[in-house]
Amino acid sequence: MSRWHDAWYRGQPIFWLLLPLSVLFLVVTALRRWAYVRGFIKSYRAPVPVIVVGNITVGGTGKTPLVLALVERLRDAGYQPGIVSRGYGGISATYPRLVDAQDEASEVGDEPLLLTQRAQVPVVIDPLRSRGVQALLAQTACDVVICDDGLQHLALQRDIEIVVIDGARGFGSGLPLPAGPLRELPSRLKTVDFCVSNGDFNAGASATINPYVMRLEADTWQPVNTEAAVAVIGLNPPVPGSAVHAVAGIGHPQRFFNMLHEQGFMVTGHAFADHHAYSEADLAFDATEALVMTEKDAVKCRHMALNNAWYVPVKAQLSDFFWQQVLARLALEKNALC
Repeated sequence: MSRWHDAWYRGQPIFWLLLPLSVLFLVVTALRRWAYVRGFIKSYRAPVPVIVVGNITVGGTGKTPLVLALVERLRDAGYQPGIVSRGYGGISATYPRLVDAQDEASEVGDEPLLLTQRAQVPVVIDPLRSRGVQALLAQTACDVVICDDGLQHLALQRDIEIVVIDGARGFGSGLPLPAGPLRELPSRLKTVDFCVSNGDFNAGASATINPYVMRLEADTWQPVNTEAAVAVIGLNPPVPGSAVHAVAGIGHPQRFFNMLHEQGFMVTGHAFADHHAYSEADLAFDATEALVMTEKDAVKCRHMALNNAWYVPVKAQLSDFFWQQVLARLALEKNALC
């Protein structure tokens, strides 16, 4: 599956057969945007500033670490942020739903659960993000809303748009869905407020874009199952030079494997589809080697009997200038709403 996905992302000729559908996709999305801009389709205007963190490609680009960093910066500046997410990968009995840290990822989605546990701010999931924002504001004291993904969810008006690009993969084949990974054409970036590249951006993909660069910094390894870990006296995470089995069910698993290689580990990588629902059979590797995974994967595996399994939290690092610009723009938007 990963091999086909990579071939599709790179734009192998077989996928050119889907180009007629891509043209139709572009026409439909353009008409939809025009209808929202003209007011033929109604959209919701929140009474507080709304920041959308999204992307123009299918697959992970690093939005979640940026959202976590944004929450931290906003709190330091005196704001009370809250998060709205679609809840992709989860099936809840009701929407909108305020996520609890003890919820199951199968119900609320892996990313919203991670955000709830790490950010410790209110997180509401709802496929209709405009409805989710209304529920968040009704149930909490938030004075700024961060919409995790939702760049294309035009039913929700926004004050600031931040787009995240995978610096290594760029725009992939440069073809729109379904022939390629683009949700919107790169020209869309001219209309957003901030463009962030996860890692150095491949300028060959578009010489007209000069994004802010984000680095993901690995934090201290943590046990996936705390109860299982403390039952083993003296259990410590592996040290560089050790052989490990690495699991990643994210949009670009190789990024995680590369990070471990750079830390000095001998990595046997196991790539799964984004938002994969794990079973213990998926993780039945050589018991003599430690198992390491992303934090997004760990929230789905915390109840499994994994005695030597670890996850690696990451922190997004961006320039002070970027944060100054974001906070200055937010202050302007907040004043405009008063």
